[in-house]
Amino acid sequence: MPLVPAKALLEQALAGGYAVGAFNVNNMEILQAIIRAAEAERAPVILQASQGAIRYAGLPYITALAKAAAEEATVPVALNLDHGTSFEQIVRCLRFGFTAIMYDGSKYSLEENIERTRKVVELCHAAGVSVEGELGRIGGTEDDISVSEREAFLADPAEAERFVQETGIDYLAPAVGTAHGPYKADPEIDFERLARIHQLTGVPLVLHGASGVPDADIRRAIDCGVAKINIDTELRQAFSAAVKEFVGAHPEEIDPRKILGPAREAMLERVREKMRLFGSAGKA
Repeated sequence: MPLVPAKALLEQALAGGYAVGAFNVNNMEILQAIIRAAEAERAPVILQASQGAIRYAGLPYITALAKAAAEEATVPVALNLDHGTSFEQIVRCLRFGFTAIMYDGSKYSLEENIERTRKVVELCHAAGVSVEGELGRIGGTEDDISVSEREAFLADPAEAERFVQETGIDYLAPAVGTAHGPYKADPEIDFERLARIHQLTGVPLVLHGASGVPDADIRRAIDCGVAKINIDTELRQAFSAAVKEFVGAHPEEIDPRKILGPAREAMLERVREKMRLFGSAGKA
């Protein structure tokens, strides 16, 4: 089926008490692992392309891969720009057929973030494309965006209410204690803040930096209104571990298909585990 907007997927997830996994794509093997996992689990899924992925693979290639996968899939698939920071980049993604846009204006003041995000919403909604906004600053590194512990700060519930009302976004990524990249210790998620933000805004919430978050915390976050959960680091870890293991056992092998095949299978299993954890398995 064709790529679908993410809004309907997340509204259904919120109503059903589960979350849709959003997994970052950098090459064909990663995309195949995600789609095959979604088919095996009968789960809706969101493919994500970051600025780094677009620079690495090229926007035409990323979009063509996603469209080809969606056309063959029998489960709903959305294609999302992850942490878009420029209006020009968003326009290009819309032209290439992205069905969801995450605009990251978190580095700006609240007023400027609202103004910039509102313009993105007006553009995307005119094209029938869903929009995710971010409030607060999520620590860690996500390709081009790096936020130190000193710069990170949590989203204010009252500001979140205003942000959603004045921008018209479809779902919100509030900073609540998670971080991008590997954790050195379990994150301290502010669940009371998360629940309050959902109570005030009523929109589906998004959990960034979810790789490595304990299963119990993931389930609790879903109970607090999270309907989209981003996973990237754990896929990278599964990929690299499988490649290292295979090359270590077969140092003479030069066939990239044999080297990358085990990595694809390792990622597929990780995605399936996440879909079951999120509760999205069997929902497509």
